[in-house]
Amino acid sequence: REQILKVHARNKPLAPDVNFKILARMTSGFSGADLENLLNEAAILTARANKKMIGNSELFEGINKVLLGPQKKSRLVTESDKRITAYHESGHAIIAKLCKHCDPVQEVSIIGRGMAAGYTMTRPDNDDNHITKAKLLDLVCELLGGRVAEELVIQDVSTGASNDLQRVTEIVRKMVTEWGMSERVGLVTYKSDNPIFLGRDMEAHSGYSEETAGLIDEEVHSIIDAAHERAIKLLTEHRKVLDNMARVLIERETIYTDEVDMLMKGASWQEVLEYMERHDKGMPDDPFGMTAKSDASSSAPAAPPAP
Repeated sequence: REQILKVHARNKPLAPDVNFKILARMTSGFSGADLENLLNEAAILTARANKKMIGNSELFEGINKVLLGPQKKSRLVTESDKRITAYHESGHAIIAKLCKHCDPVQEVSIIGRGMAAGYTMTRPDNDDNHITKAKLLDLVCELLGGRVAEELVIQDVSTGASNDLQRVTEIVRKMVTEWGMSERVGLVTYKSDNPIFLGRDMEAHSGYSEETAGLIDEEVHSIIDAAHERAIKLLTEHRKVLDNMARVLIERETIYTDEVDMLMKGASWQEVLEYMERHDKGMPDDPFGMTAKSDASSSAPAAPPAP
């Protein structure tokens, strides 16, 4: 990805602190076309802002745009929806911070993108291809954090967790049937065969008994239920942080790593808002934390002088 980014970045004026190595890490799973689109989106944003060089903030927004779609700031959002989304995304972010194997939280926002009412963006610290059972269990807990926050605060549940629940079910079912991560099911793969066309419908054919299918379902439910109880415990213990983060999101709509860290350390919502006002906090100039990790071999070449 790093080399592809360098190819597509040719003839584009990049700020000297842009680091391709960090950018490549942030774009895990991107195709070559996605990487090209990212740089083109960043260039458009730079032109709109009347800037001379493409900086980290434009690249960061480009990543979000490719992943999640453009921001929909003009979408009419009711106060009730805003409150639910704020608590939902706060639940994701807090669980991600508390679980050892979750990726660091980069951005939390209640501004809609694509079909999402809000999002919590995390970034990996490395390019590991293998995912351990411990990391998957933490990820499942994080994905359930939004739903649990609604249960604890709203005393009801909404349709906002639909995609989270879909991902949780998919991950856990693969843990049980494909990756040998269930002691009860054992080190056997029970992946369904290719779908078979029966008249008007496609039907998946499984090569195992109904008893085994029942055991798989029990294990999937058991793992998800355990993660759900864990998320309830963590958010109950950190309810004050949950309330403070949601309040900041309702007031400012988007927060970044600094604000999340302040809230996790016990700062009140008033203190965080004062900090944001004092520093005029929008998107940070260095959202990737690139400057501190700058690698000369991976940094962008110096931009040509302006005409």
